Amino acid sequence: MADRRAVLIPGRGYDTRAPLFAYAGEALRRAGFDVHEITWQVPPGLGPESTAAWVADQVTPALDDPTDLLVGKSLGTFAARLAADRRLPAIWLTPLLHVPDVVDALARPTAPFLLAGGTADPSWDGSVARRLTPHLVEIQEADHSLLLTGPLARSAEALGRVCTGIEEFAQIICAG
Repeated sequence: MADRRAVLIPGRGYDTRAPLFAYAGEALRRAGFDVHEITWQVPPGLGPESTAAWVADQVTPALDDPTDLLVGKSLGTFAARLAADRRLPAIWLTPLLHVPDVVDALARPTAPFLLAGGTADPSWDGSVARRLTPHLVEIQEADHSLLLTGPLARSAEALGRVCTGIEEFAQIICAG
């Protein structure tokens, strides 16, 4: 049995079986976390005015069990408010740094968090990310899935950099 519990929160079209989550989950299991994966079906036409509440409704039941870490991607970063409210460390993969509600939640410094994003992702803003946290993995030229054009090995290398960031962040929060 693991000493800690992490909850993985998918994106709109990027579920917890996709590469970023597969490797994040493995890194966390190796660091002593039990990993709980949320699955969801995003309702058609989910609008900006109801997104935060819908994500909170999906994530909150998973937090009924003691939780030590949240890991969310893209749409899942709307759970940043839950992380701040509950003082939970978090890892946010391709966070929606162009959405004021997400940035406002991340700006409430209640627990450390890691941000990972790519400079070719319109949702990423490196200057905002650096202002919010010292825990950062920024991949030059990576898109919203942290993929790069050209040989696939470039994307695999980027995934490796994100994994290293997750492993280092897990060590920090496990030591604290």
